[in-house]
Amino acid sequence: MTDFERIKASCLQRQLLWEDPDFPAIQPSVFYHQVPPFTFEWKRAKELYANPAFLLDNSDTFDVVSGRLGDKWLLSCVRVLYLCKGLFYRVVPADQRIDSNYAGVFRFRIWWCGQWVEVLVDDRLPTVHGKLAFMHSSHSEQLWPALLEKAYAKMHGSYEALKYGNLLDGLADLTGGITESLAVSDMGEVGILYNLMKTTSVVTACCVPASTSHNLNHIEPGVNYRIYNIEKVESNQGSVYLIRLGRPLTPGDTHVTHVVLDQATWNSISLHDRERLTSITKGFWMLYTDFKSIFTRVEVVHLDAETGLAEFTLNGKQKWQLKAHQGRWKKGVSAGGCRNHVNFFHMNPQIQLELNEPDTVIISLNQHSIMEPKVIGFSIYKIPKGLKETASPLFFKKTRSSINSQYTNSRQVSERCQLEAGAYLVIPTTFEPRQEANFSLRVYSINPLKMKVLDYAPQILKAALLKAPPGAESSSFAQYESQFLQLADEHKTINAFELQELLERCLPNDYIKSCATIETCRQIVLSMEKDGTGRITLSDFKDLICSLKHWQAVFRAHAPEKMGVLRAERLRDALREVGFVVPERALALLVLKYMRKDGMLRFGDFVSAVVLLHRAFMAEVSFDVLTLDNIRIE
Repeated sequence: MTDFERIKASCLQRQLLWEDPDFPAIQPSVFYHQVPPFTFEWKRAKELYANPAFLLDNSDTFDVVSGRLGDKWLLSCVRVLYLCKGLFYRVVPADQRIDSNYAGVFRFRIWWCGQWVEVLVDDRLPTVHGKLAFMHSSHSEQLWPALLEKAYAKMHGSYEALKYGNLLDGLADLTGGITESLAVSDMGEVGILYNLMKTTSVVTACCVPASTSHNLNHIEPGVNYRIYNIEKVESNQGSVYLIRLGRPLTPGDTHVTHVVLDQATWNSISLHDRERLTSITKGFWMLYTDFKSIFTRVEVVHLDAETGLAEFTLNGKQKWQLKAHQGRWKKGVSAGGCRNHVNFFHMNPQIQLELNEPDTVIISLNQHSIMEPKVIGFSIYKIPKGLKETASPLFFKKTRSSINSQYTNSRQVSERCQLEAGAYLVIPTTFEPRQEANFSLRVYSINPLKMKVLDYAPQILKAALLKAPPGAESSSFAQYESQFLQLADEHKTINAFELQELLERCLPNDYIKSCATIETCRQIVLSMEKDGTGRITLSDFKDLICSLKHWQAVFRAHAPEKMGVLRAERLRDALREVGFVVPERALALLVLKYMRKDGMLRFGDFVSAVVLLHRAFMAEVSFDVLTLDNIRIE
């Protein structure tokens, strides 16, 4: 039983109307920051209308208006959705009624953070002077527009947040597709638009106010018109391309079959073809040349093969192939920032694409930070051949990127790429390092391609615990030996507590002594003891001192700020120099365990991480056990 079914059944049983606890009927749900110049009163469906309906199936008229909020971009999104009835009914389930089974709860489906989410709302709607304040039907008692806007506002945290939205994000949320915006002036001949129409893509066009000097009563600025098809016809002046566009009819509209500026070219088309073209019942025809002079942008929603099945007008079109990855930028692990931060850029997620033939590829990066969006983007690198593991820092310092997206705080950044056959690295990033957020990366292609998230396989490059050199009995170790023997038992061994005291005595300063915690000493003893007694010998202690000196040198080499601390971003490279290749899952747990509030590690943290890894690798466990068991957070 779904949440919707459970809530509805419970409300009907108790004879109560549902009140949404997550989006209550209070002022902050409407305006959380600004103080509006009017007072809201919340009313339910039957308090608004005598015969309210959720959706009138027999109505082709679009009577939706935006209201006082001014979110006209959302109205444009809903208008496009309304023209794609298969997609519309996916978002607005039509099986909802305001009848005897009415319980005050309604459901919608919105593409959110990389997946379809069912959003539940009650029907308490904000009104001013008894009328719906925001998006609503102007000539009918349908409530789906107001309730859909409420569901979308709920996902954003308030109605006010919708003032700052945009068309492309809205189209993505209401269709589940990748959006793209193209300037008509950059499109040239009709071929680009024709290729867009061949795929499972919803193609729209709009003109901005004052963008054209033509006085056209039938073209409304700021409205997205769906492009249905392109046709080539012959005329006595040669071949002519025409485009059929449309928007939902509003109350009072009359159907127009064609809008023509260049009357001479239109008249050059045969009468038979003109009569055939104007016999349509949906949309209107334009000459392509007229289209280019009136419209300024083409805005497209690309749908993958599965989503495209829902929209019958896309049947028979060339299907987009989809590859997707859900990831996260983690501070100290995979949040390296853009290319400006050359020392940390390699830390970002690395997604490898392999194409067997040249292809048009559309890459879309979506961030899941809704309330506090980050500035995001991505870079693409051509590589000679496919990689088995993550590309090195040196690769990115020596190699120029082939393609760079724009960086913006929009929820979605997309880029159309013409790629040759071969292998590529896609690096999604935030603009600044250390910014955490979840993200989705989707890749649409005409032909199948391979996608792989690169990482290191766990391995030991060399022994992390060094052996003391043969001359360790010299004077440099004499001071340690006397102190050791004072604390040792009759077998000349010490336990973890005695090791802690010995290190406190022997190590030269607080910076080095930070490794002498009881937890670290326990890890050291468990790593070095050989007979299960939990005690180590003088020889073991000499090996430890040699190892500590080496680890200190590595620590300092990777802490160029010379402040006695190591940035978490440099931990992986420092561990590699000690001898460990650490995969991202294990690194994330190490950072979570040892990184301080300031994003740094002290020398003692580093030593503890090295010893912990030594124990994990010496246990010869699998990768999953290594990351989740041996490197547990305590």
